[in-house]
Formats: sequence, C-alpha cells, structure tokens
Amino acid sequence: MRLATFNVNSVRSRLPILERWLPTSGVDILFIQETKVVDADFPTEPFAAMGYQAFFRGEKSYNGVAALVKEPLSEGVEVTFGLGDGEEPAFPTRVLWLRTEESGRKGALPLTVLNTYVPQGKEITHPDYEVKKAFLARVRKAIEREMSGPFLWVGDLNVAPTERDLTNPKGKKDHVCFCQEIRDHFARVSEGLVDLLRKFHPEDGVYTFFDYRVKDALSRKIGWRIDHMLASPALAERARDCFVELGPRGWERPSDHTPVVADFSDK
Repeated sequence: MRLATFNVNSVRSRLPILERWLPTSGVDILFIQETKVVDADFPTEPFAAMGYQAFFRGEKSYNGVAALVKEPLSEGVEVTFGLGDGEEPAFPTRVLWLRTEESGRKGALPLTVLNTYVPQGKEITHPDYEVKKAFLARVRKAIEREMSGPFLWVGDLNVAPTERDLTNPKGKKDHVCFCQEIRDHFARVSEGLVDLLRKFHPEDGVYTFFDYRVKDALSRKIGWRIDHMLASPALAERARDCFVELGPRGWERPSDHTPVVADFSDK
C-alpha cells in the first residue's frame, strides 16, 4: 500500500496538479489538507474519473481535510471527522480519521490514520498559539489510544522538529513553527512514533514546504519540513520507503507544499 499526504492550499486551484500527478503516482490513499472549499463545491467528479473516492469536510477559504481512496479499497474504509474526544471545538475541518479493514484485496492493509491540519498559531504572543498547543495536546491523547496497533499520523503539522528541518534555524527561533517551546511540546506529543521520512532520509536539506514569498525557494532549497508521516512501531515495521515528491512543487501554479509518500508491505 502506498499512502501520501499533501497540503494542496486549495483543492480546486490545485486540481491540474493533482490530475497530472495522482494517476501515475501509485498512491492508494492520499490525505490532503487546506482544501479551502465548502462540501457542496468539492470536485468529486475529477477524482472519480481518476479512480478515487473522495471523503471530505471543508469550509469556505480556510482549512478543510480530505482523503482520496483508490477504488475498490474505498469499500473497506470508515472515515470520520473531528478529534472525537468529546471536547469542543471538535475541529471537523482540521481532523480526519480513516480506518481500513483487513481484506483479501491486493493493496489492503488494516490500519488507522489520523490526518490533521494543525493550527499554525500566527505568533507566539497570539491566542492562536495557545490553540495550537491545546490541539496538539488533544492529539497526544488520541495517539495514546491508538499506539498499540498499526497507526499513522499524517498531515501539515506546522512544526519543524529540529534545526535540520528548515534552512535558516537561527533566524526562526521565535517562529510559532520552530520556537523551542513548540518543538519540545511536539516531541512530547509524538513520543513513541517513528518519523518515517527521517527513517529513510536522515540527510539534511529534506523539505516539504517552500514559501511563495521567497524567490526561487525550490531551486535554492530554502524550505521547511512541516509535513509529516509518523507511525506506530507496529506500522513502522511494515514501512519500506518514505520520500518527498518534489516534482509537483515545480509545476505551474503549485501549492507551497509538496507531497510526502510512504510505502508499506502487507506483512
């Protein structure tokens, strides 16, 4: 099974990118963030034409999460939205849960996936930064419930965990995605999970986000690693590869993020 995560920064704007990349990507399930569209306007038909069923929850201009599941695998999945812990806000346009059933179909793998678009936080003095920390703390409780089985946490997590995960760490020490407090908090939240990209690519210069505001950011390799695939030990044992797909970031009218892809065996 091949899984991927991609902050598309508007699913309708990025539809040409997805139509170019997805059919040849080999991806069985694509988890996306920042769809930025109300449910009634989600472009289900183009994805159906590519052989994917779309599960989604969104809102106008902001947030939005979705899973694109390749047929016939979609027949054996259960999808829900929101953290599901009984607390408010539930964040249904930031959180998607997908559970697959064990099946004889080729490519099927029983697992639970948590797809999140973590609040960015704006500034460390802004109230949204406290929302970000509280959101992550609630995610930790979910992780503790799921850790014993095959579990994967994916998405735009809006944290660069180490100095290797961005080009200019010294200049970003007070940034909401990199300050020491949020990195320490993220380390506690993700404790026990395996960082799949680092498992297979421990080298420097591996980034998933290239800011539009930085001229030629991709070619100059000025970026951040804030999109992650973090697996429970049981699932990490089945991982065979994890890599950043840089191609889509260099195409016409790209997202500022690019896909992260992971391959798993069924045994």
